Amino acid sequence: DWHAHIYFTQETRETAEQLRRQLVVHFPDALFGRWHERPVGPHAQPMYQVLFAPADFATMLPFIALNRGGLSVLIHPNTQRERDDHSHHAIWLGHQLPVDLSILPEGPAHG
Repeated sequence: DWHAHIYFTQETRETAEQLRRQLVVHFPDALFGRWHERPVGPHAQPMYQVLFAPADFATMLPFIALNRGGLSVLIHPNTQRERDDHSHHAIWLGHQLPVDLSILPEGPAHG
């Protein structure tokens, strides 16, 4: 599967809410993570996550690109290699934000 991390600030939260509402309508099979109002894990900015199937990639990516309203979005596959997924395999829409790769495992995720 794939993840999209939709980043926002206090000033852009309404834009992030609008994008989420559109995604819910257009991609009813996607799974929507909770709102993280503070940086969490390797992410340096508040965000929410959208998990979607490989079959939706060809429509999800352009939809987000055209409707992100200036938000930064990280899209990556889940290959069980978290560090590579958040760096080498990452696709950025908008401004690329820092990701703390040092806290992510290099190999397959455990647990």
